[in-house]
Amino acid sequence: MTHTLRHVCALLAFTTLAAAAADVSDAQSPKPVTPAPGQAAHFEGPMRDLGLLHSDKESRGLNEFWFLGRYHGHYHWTEGTNGNEDSYETRRNRIGFQARMFKQLTLHAQMVSGTDLKPYYNGFTELWVSWAFNDALNLTFGQQKHRFTHDRNVSSRYLNYLERAMLVNMFALDYTPAVTLSGRMGKFNYYTGLFSNHTSRDMDRAFTDLNSGWSYIAAGTWELGEKLGTDASWLTLSCVHSEATRNATLMNRFHNGVSAAVILADGPFSLVTEATAGLGGQRGHAYGVNLQPGWFITDKLQLVGRYQLAGSDQPNGLRAQRRYEQTVGMNTGNLYRAGYLGLNYYIFGHRAKILAGAEYATLGGKKSWTLSTGFRIFWGPHSRAPFPAVDPLAGSF
Repeated sequence: MTHTLRHVCALLAFTTLAAAAADVSDAQSPKPVTPAPGQAAHFEGPMRDLGLLHSDKESRGLNEFWFLGRYHGHYHWTEGTNGNEDSYETRRNRIGFQARMFKQLTLHAQMVSGTDLKPYYNGFTELWVSWAFNDALNLTFGQQKHRFTHDRNVSSRYLNYLERAMLVNMFALDYTPAVTLSGRMGKFNYYTGLFSNHTSRDMDRAFTDLNSGWSYIAAGTWELGEKLGTDASWLTLSCVHSEATRNATLMNRFHNGVSAAVILADGPFSLVTEATAGLGGQRGHAYGVNLQPGWFITDKLQLVGRYQLAGSDQPNGLRAQRRYEQTVGMNTGNLYRAGYLGLNYYIFGHRAKILAGAEYATLGGKKSWTLSTGFRIFWGPHSRAPFPAVDPLAGSF
């Protein structure tokens, strides 16, 4: 099985790189892969270019300069088998800049605070430099994000929920030094790279202490348009192979992982369906399905749901979410089920929004109820990704 997955990853990487090489001369201009392009100005209003300090796309020097940042504040109340717990948490606080120069060079730096701003400076989430040879071939070096699974690929700025899926979080995906290639060719987007399995608050150590092993990720997204009978649709495939050592702190749970996601958007309705498998490791294999339906009642109000089902071939092969669930005694087991229902209010699109909902989860004979609400704001450029990135959908009313 391990050799087969390695071959799948290698084949996906070879296909994407070969396509990039073949299409390098006539690649199309990149467009946001969203079901409703051009609506950001309508939804974001006066905050459309929040953080943009300079823009001159024809300049031979500095083309764009952005002040970056995001703040995510969450309050939760959780009741479970072992009691209840509640608190307010500064979940994410990040500040940085991004400069685009010479029409091809991008410099990106973004520091991160610890939970509840303790400490205020806790290293960098992202610290990278990228050179765009053209739309089909971008080379990036530095501390950057692991983009395995659609659930992980979507930035926290666009998530419809406070936390990503349980099985995705078990992969210990974060930000580490890496070398990646990415690009867009027509309706196809690819991403592939080599990553360190460890990082540090000390960026010098992060880039020089390379004794934690390495991981390889490959992913491809196909824009299917109306082929599935909806206004917009996408197919995303991704895989990861990890050669972690005992010094690894990230991507050290599974030796291999694969995922497949279908994303649909039709009028005010959306559905994300993703299947993920983690294979190998000391605690065996794990498999899961993540379903995310949504309905924009109005342009600003969205009803969202999520159902998670995950299983493992080992009695304690699954671990509950560190936030909320573990605080009330839910720990490990081999069958995880969780259902979430919530409302999101978009003040200025994704740039400023409020999330609120309730989730029920069971694992290992224990259960938990979590009521949560959060405020999220960000400034800086949008990223390109399938729905729900960038633009909310037009509402029914």
